[in-house]
Amino acid sequence: MTELPDLTAVELVAQYRAKTLSPVEVTEAVLARIEAREPELHALYAYDPSAARDDAKGAEARWHAGEPLGPIDGVPLTLKENIATRGTPVPLGTAATALVPAAEDAPAAARIRESGGVLLAKTTMPDYGMLTSGLSSFHTTARNPWQPSASPGGSSAGAGAAGAAGYGPLHVGTDIGGSIRLPAGWCGLVGLKPSFGRVPVDPPFLGRVAGPMTRTVADTALLMSVLSAPDPRDHLSLPPADLPWSSLEGSLEGLRVGLQLDSGPGLPVDPATRDAVTAAARAFEAAGAVVEPVGPFLTREMLSGLDTFWRTRAWADMTSLPLDRRAKVLPYIAEWAAGGANLSGVEVYRGFAQIDTISVATLRATSSFDVVLSPTCPVAAPPAEWASPTNDPARPFEHIGFTVPYNMSGQPAVSVNCGYTDDGRPIGLQISGRRFDDVGVLRAAAAYESLRPPQRPWPVG
Repeated sequence: MTELPDLTAVELVAQYRAKTLSPVEVTEAVLARIEAREPELHALYAYDPSAARDDAKGAEARWHAGEPLGPIDGVPLTLKENIATRGTPVPLGTAATALVPAAEDAPAAARIRESGGVLLAKTTMPDYGMLTSGLSSFHTTARNPWQPSASPGGSSAGAGAAGAAGYGPLHVGTDIGGSIRLPAGWCGLVGLKPSFGRVPVDPPFLGRVAGPMTRTVADTALLMSVLSAPDPRDHLSLPPADLPWSSLEGSLEGLRVGLQLDSGPGLPVDPATRDAVTAAARAFEAAGAVVEPVGPFLTREMLSGLDTFWRTRAWADMTSLPLDRRAKVLPYIAEWAAGGANLSGVEVYRGFAQIDTISVATLRATSSFDVVLSPTCPVAAPPAEWASPTNDPARPFEHIGFTVPYNMSGQPAVSVNCGYTDDGRPIGLQISGRRFDDVGVLRAAAAYESLRPPQRPWPVG
């Protein structure tokens, strides 16, 4: 029998409606799960069980009256640490940040509260969100529930760990180069990077999105129905759209599917990952999809240029800090950012210009396909103490060749589990789609959920 913390949000809402479960008993069960697993996993920041209990009591009363606030009323969830919640400091993963309480909820937090979600805690992240790791100068290093010696990924590190461990069914991360999809892939979750602008964020920035990390595609779709509501603070957001998030049924017959197994620059795809992704493509083909190969379209110049621009941006942020606080930044990040200290304006501009170059290359390479399949990451989760799969600040982005193009192009992309390594670490399949076709990507992912081999039991301890 499924334990309460492992029920999906869709199942919880159905049982709340039928009055066969209460948000109070579910929240208590999730809090017990957290108390059991958190001493090892270190997924949470600003954990507040008292506030969660109060939220659950309010939801219980509303469901009893038949007046839920929204689609996720009473569902336990978390928000990534960099998504501001009123009254809670936002350290951005680094000990260098002054701990000033946030003045207001960020858009994602506001939508969650308006819908009655039970906020358990914020989730941990690395310094400035610039690592595929749970390594941080502020938070204790987060670990992967599947194998605690391994990294959960990042920068939505705590969210990945919380989702896999069953700290409730819904988690919200952010992604500017793979920071939702990479931890989702390494933690066996569904992680959606929505179309750029689909989910309002504050402050907005090129390539940055917020999106769901859950155990099922249906739960991701449910959470998107909440997160995608408009917010005037994001001047880069898309026009409001009433999308059919719950309509996930669809046939793969005739779907035009690309299969990309080489990202160009970066780490080569390891054999276990290649085999799992290839098997997923065969499943699509057996269901009637037309699968064709996609060659690499990212180049070393593109990736290096983006690295140059991001280093300069990080250096600019760090030089605004007093020296005593700057000294607290994680040494890996400090060394990486220092690479932007002495660049010329022309060098920085050329790096920035690679964002458009990547966008154009990605859109052209994928234009003839409804979706493109690829590894989420070319390698499985490295040790928890490593900052990245190379653990080398001179080669920081060798693992994002499959994910970062879609941040720059704005296309939606989702990671779904497609297998495991010999020692049990999950392997992520990335499914990307056409610009603005978030629902189409989720339909393809839902179809694959029904085709993939049986999943291993969640590592609930």
